[in-house]
Amino acid sequence: MPASGVVRPDFDAELRGGLAVVGGMFPPTITPDLVSFMRVSYASPPIDDLLRERRIGRADVTIEGHGGDPVELSVLTPPGHGSRSGPRPAVVYAHSGGLMFGDRFSGIDLVLDWVDQLGAVLVTVDYRLAPEFPDPYGREDMYAALKWTAVHAEDHGIRPDRIMVAGASAGGGLAAGMALAARDRSGPELCGQVLDYPMLDDRCVSPSTHQFDGIGVWDRVSNETGWAALLGPARGTADVSPYAAPSRAADLAGLPPAFIDVGAAEIFRDEAIAYADGIWRAGGDAELHVWSGAFHACDIFAPHTAVGQSMIRTRNAWVEKILAD
Repeated sequence: MPASGVVRPDFDAELRGGLAVVGGMFPPTITPDLVSFMRVSYASPPIDDLLRERRIGRADVTIEGHGGDPVELSVLTPPGHGSRSGPRPAVVYAHSGGLMFGDRFSGIDLVLDWVDQLGAVLVTVDYRLAPEFPDPYGREDMYAALKWTAVHAEDHGIRPDRIMVAGASAGGGLAAGMALAARDRSGPELCGQVLDYPMLDDRCVSPSTHQFDGIGVWDRVSNETGWAALLGPARGTADVSPYAAPSRAADLAGLPPAFIDVGAAEIFRDEAIAYADGIWRAGGDAELHVWSGAFHACDIFAPHTAVGQSMIRTRNAWVEKILAD
């Protein structure tokens, strides 16, 4: 039993060895005074060489986000796009970063496989960050990008009937919010949603939330910091929109098929399981994977490990199936 007296699942032995390395870039506990540090530490490295190596095309576009303000996104296209026969499926992607840091290329390595191996067009978005831009800026920026993708599908060689939303961590919550908004607003028809260890519930009351304090990646205090930055005094009250915190949604019927994965040894375990269960109870389609011993985002921070590799392979197989239908 941990010294604190809290009983929790242990980390996978291979992953445990990498936690010390991860902690140098991503402290387990993030408080408001660390947000500036995280915006430097978690900033994506230059992307051009990686895209060139994979022969992925890139077009940067400025769209109108929430309130008509400019928002940047990048359209990443597979090798030979334009010379291929017919339009390709597309993924609108929301990056990780606790709603407070990161950029449209943060953690992008994992989803570039969908571009150069599966032939999808990836639209990745610089949604605006809290606390400078509280709710609804981030989620409405993402929804604006989804609508833009559908409207401009022909211009970018995209199949309008094969658009999927995806995201990791905070981005997973934003992807779930996009799917809910598209359903409720009669928006773009989605073929799927990928929610990687998603940040779904501002109330922060699940057992798994309280099992991980000061340990792992993205602990209870970090989560409260992120939600408070986004929602301010509304956090935990009845005034929170389900598009911001999808666990608040009373009805999960009518959503596109979902892939949900999460670590057994992280705070988002219980809310991810509950969200999948809510989809099933509403008669929907959800594939849920709970990875034994996995800490939060271990496939980003430790992709070389057996657990990280299994997560990536399993997710890619589901995406390939959904985009090909």
